[in-house]
Amino acid sequence: MLMKKINQLLANWPAYIFSLALLFTFSSCEDQVSSTYTYRAMVPVYMQMSDFRTNEAIIEPGKQLENPGKIYIYGDFLLINEPQKGIHILDNSNPSNPININFIKVPGNVDMAVNANMLYADNYLDLLVFDISDPRNIQQIKRVEDVFLSMYTNQASGTFMTMKDTVLTAESNFMRGWWGGNVFWNRGGMLAFSSDASRAGGESYGQGGSMARFTLMNAHLYAVDDYSLRVFDVSTKEEPDFLSTINLGWGIETIFPFQNRLFIGSNTGMHIYDATEPASPSKMSVYQHVTACDPVVVNETHAFVTLRTGVNCRFGVDELHVLNIENLYEPKLLKTYPMQNPHGLALAGDYLYIAEGKHGLKSFNAADIMNISQNQIEHLRSLKSVDIIPGPKSLIVIGPDGVCQFDYSNPEKLVQLSCIDVKNPIVV
Repeated sequence: MLMKKINQLLANWPAYIFSLALLFTFSSCEDQVSSTYTYRAMVPVYMQMSDFRTNEAIIEPGKQLENPGKIYIYGDFLLINEPQKGIHILDNSNPSNPININFIKVPGNVDMAVNANMLYADNYLDLLVFDISDPRNIQQIKRVEDVFLSMYTNQASGTFMTMKDTVLTAESNFMRGWWGGNVFWNRGGMLAFSSDASRAGGESYGQGGSMARFTLMNAHLYAVDDYSLRVFDVSTKEEPDFLSTINLGWGIETIFPFQNRLFIGSNTGMHIYDATEPASPSKMSVYQHVTACDPVVVNETHAFVTLRTGVNCRFGVDELHVLNIENLYEPKLLKTYPMQNPHGLALAGDYLYIAEGKHGLKSFNAADIMNISQNQIEHLRSLKSVDIIPGPKSLIVIGPDGVCQFDYSNPEKLVQLSCIDVKNPIVV
């Protein structure tokens, strides 16, 4: 009887928490209620494995963006994730006129990576493989079950918890401060899995952003969740072979590959793993910092880490950290720069691009590591931005209002090529 009551309590905890939040809201606001706010939040829900494994993913005609999450490029194609819903496939052969081809409906999807025309995408607890050699005739060819077991709440019964993207309204200044800013601007990053930026050994990989949690390197797929790194052998690209799970601690957020190394961002620091033996990455070092959300990009000598305050790291700071990584076993902090609310970032040669959330997009000449802030080039304040990909044809920027592309052949002056707007964007 006791266990039954405990299970009932756990099953209903989201409702209890929400009710408690409302109680605190209305008891603390008093006469401060002045406006109605619409905001987007991720609400916990429970599901059974049988609810999503009954059918293959559905390929639908192209449709308008509603809530863009991750971006990924592969050849002439741009892939845009809708968190928990699926993936848009666009023909981006002309960045001035991207054409929406179709939408792969994949419930529970938060990230993706492409290996020689094979698209890997998470589907709640499973990994799906799609043949996208003909993006206009996509075929699901494989399902690898139970590789993301951390989602289970009760494995014996097949119950797991996921998050539902929900639009809510509230008449409270307190609610706006609690939810309206950070949850909205974190749309793509709250549950993020991630991308890749590597090309090695003649393999054909795509390129993702700095907020990625999926990445490809040396015929292996690496995926991080909040606590661990999962390793897949994809040398037979149609048949991913799940190899192992490596515990990383807590608060893991992003993964970035570079020269046989994996740079993993977390709430508390940057982990560096040696993937010279691709099937068994080994820990090299950890750079620790205050609790803050933390994507990272690197080059041969330096790592650039953005730290920001947010829903999951509200006691953090808003800064850019630059580290010397010439000795990967002893990364050293060189300089800290104040920022407004930095999210994703990208490097293109000596040029650094930082997505500042609702504060816009900034570009810097970072050749002089110790004077980056003095060498700011542009600040596009109206371009709400979350992540960036410096692609071969364009600089691709994703934010809550959509996806924009820029000609950055002249880094001193970005030239807008196109923007794909979100359908009915939420105004906070």
